[in-house]
Amino acid sequence: MNPDRVAAIVNRRVSLEELREALEGPIGEDERAEILRLVQWFTRRYPSSEERLAYARQAYARWSRKRRGD
Repeated sequence: MNPDRVAAIVNRRVSLEELREALEGPIGEDERAEILRLVQWFTRRYPSSEERLAYARQAYARWSRKRRGD
């Protein structure tokens, strides 16, 4: 899929009804399993609270720089 198509999908406006449906609907088993896999990976990679917080700070700084265009 080309980048313009991906951007169009990601940045599209959704109706209030679509948003409600997405937020209030059930999570599928595949999505649930993927979320659990990601949580398990993250907690293995960053086992302590201090490591998780340090990662969050670094990630936030990186995301902020990208938004500003640094």
